[in-house]
Amino acid sequence: MPTTTFAEFAQRADYSLLDSLQADPQASADGHDHQPRQVFSGHYVPVTPTPLPAPEYLAHSSTFFNELGLSEALAHDERFRRLFCGDITAASEPMRPFGWATGYALSIYGAEYIQQCPFGTGNGYGDGRAISVFEGVFNGRRWELQLKGGGPTPYCRGADGRAVLRSSVREFLAQEFMHALGVPTSRSLTLYVSRAETVRRPWYTPNSSSFDPDILVDNPVAITTRVAPSFLRVGQLELFARRVRRQAHPEALNELRMIVAHLIERNYRQEIDPALPFSEQVVQLADLFRSRLIGLVAHWMRVGYCQGNFNSDNCAAGGYTLDYGPFGFCELFDPRFQPWTGGGEHFSFFNQPQAAEANYQMFWSALRPLLEGNTEGLARLDQIRDGFAEAMGQELEAMWARKLGLASYNAELVNELLQLMVRSKVDYTIFFRRLSDIPEQLSALKESFYLPSSEELDGQWNGWLQRWRDQIKAKGDISETSAAMQLVNPAITWREWLIAPAYDQAAQGESGLVRELQEVFSHPYQEPAAELAATYDRLKPREFFNAGGVSHYSCSS
Repeated sequence: MPTTTFAEFAQRADYSLLDSLQADPQASADGHDHQPRQVFSGHYVPVTPTPLPAPEYLAHSSTFFNELGLSEALAHDERFRRLFCGDITAASEPMRPFGWATGYALSIYGAEYIQQCPFGTGNGYGDGRAISVFEGVFNGRRWELQLKGGGPTPYCRGADGRAVLRSSVREFLAQEFMHALGVPTSRSLTLYVSRAETVRRPWYTPNSSSFDPDILVDNPVAITTRVAPSFLRVGQLELFARRVRRQAHPEALNELRMIVAHLIERNYRQEIDPALPFSEQVVQLADLFRSRLIGLVAHWMRVGYCQGNFNSDNCAAGGYTLDYGPFGFCELFDPRFQPWTGGGEHFSFFNQPQAAEANYQMFWSALRPLLEGNTEGLARLDQIRDGFAEAMGQELEAMWARKLGLASYNAELVNELLQLMVRSKVDYTIFFRRLSDIPEQLSALKESFYLPSSEELDGQWNGWLQRWRDQIKAKGDISETSAAMQLVNPAITWREWLIAPAYDQAAQGESGLVRELQEVFSHPYQEPAAELAATYDRLKPREFFNAGGVSHYSCSS
């Protein structure tokens, strides 16, 4: 039976993080801890969220409500709405009367940073506007529910702790789209907005082609509830490992051990036997996380997703996608695609495997103090790290083989294809979907070309197409291969120029387009109906190339 009342929802509460880890000893007991400060120890800070004034319902995920066994009517329940609009006073026993925020370290492409910490120590990094308010068990699975935009925490570094409606709509839609694509990800529960409170952010003037934002804009604030098995990050393990190396306090090594044990319990317990010695559990954790991380990145490459800012603090230690800010989906195929103006080529589309390896290096480094003196354990840990690139390569090869319907990876065929795709300016999603029909003629693929082709290029394409089809025919039943390809090559993708009108309309109180996108994104491998295909299955219009806020954008959210 579905959970229909807030009182029933409250009974799902089970706070493993708060019960098994240590609070910052300098934190206030009541959670009224909103000013920037250094946090020197402990795994979390109790903190109360800041409620939205006059909140309005905008959306919820029917799919995820059903997965959790929640009645959809709860999205409109007064106490449920209050809680997920930041009013923690709505909580009732056995819920806790406060939320919590966590600290983590920052590494960018494998380099440790403290420069952006206002204290110059790294003790100011963490959840600046993300506040978890509930942890519980639903249908036998543990989930943590976190408010994005819930107000300032001690880690807010002087900011306002809010999220604007624009970024909240993007994150809400993107998480559920990625889930429907079959990509491991955090999930979306609810989205509420307040028009009674605004915050000012840099953004783009209409029709601007500026690279950087060129205007300050007042935005309605919003809170989206994101949900995950845990929000533990590689950066969290780094934080405690750095304290161990610095001998920051007597409990540093124990705190590292506790957070790693908690990670295993939250995200890997089905695979790691608790009866094993802890050193063996650590080694198995390293192996399992490597497998999850390389699988995740292969999924990203498969669907055209670019994280944009794949720092260690944006890398979930559970091996799923987390933090949808500077992300984008590749339309015009470019291996160097990077939508975020604050990023760089090191976080571009085809460089994500290397960025993942850099994050894995930090994960490996954080585990090493737990195996100090264990020569065999350290050797096995190092071996797992040393095998990252090879394992990543094998996973990507398998992904390309599935994407192309091949029995096995063919480097020559794949490399030639990628070169042709770049030269022909193809749309990544449309091309592979049309290829999934296993066409005999090049004309079917030209629907994905942004520019006219030449006779010479057509000849090269026809040669490639024939060689590829020969391999497909040798594999077996063409119709079966086509069907399998359609299960890995989506029919539609995220196109920023179609998303922007949704959050613009939502700011005016119109949520119809948000709901339409929810529906379209819920079945990404199904061919959309003709009236929807005319909108969602088409090339990017010329006017949106180089358009600020669409082709590229700031992460100001």
